[in-house]
Amino acid sequence: AQAVHSTELAVRKMRHDCKILPAVKQIDTVAAEWPAKTNYLYLTYNGTEHDLDFQEPHVMVIGSGVYRIGSSVEFDWCAVGCIQELRKMGYKTIMVNYNL
Repeated sequence: AQAVHSTELAVRKMRHDCKILPAVKQIDTVAAEWPAKTNYLYLTYNGTEHDLDFQEPHVMVIGSGVYRIGSSVEFDWCAVGCIQELRKMGYKTIMVNYNL
């Protein structure tokens, strides 16, 4: 957005209007040794179809983000604990975390 002197919202709208949409992809955590049913997902604009679809409503929990020296895992454990409790209550869940 800064490169074109605009806002993030305007760039997102332009992408949507031009049908430039992100795709949900799965990370193969077993290096193709056998079919993976991983829960590690990412969004990319370098894809044309989703690896999976969310057919049911989910509750989204925002994770703590990138770990840096001096940060603590307690923040991520709070998000994991939240997910576990929501699942006990019968909710489908997804955690979104920011990683570089």
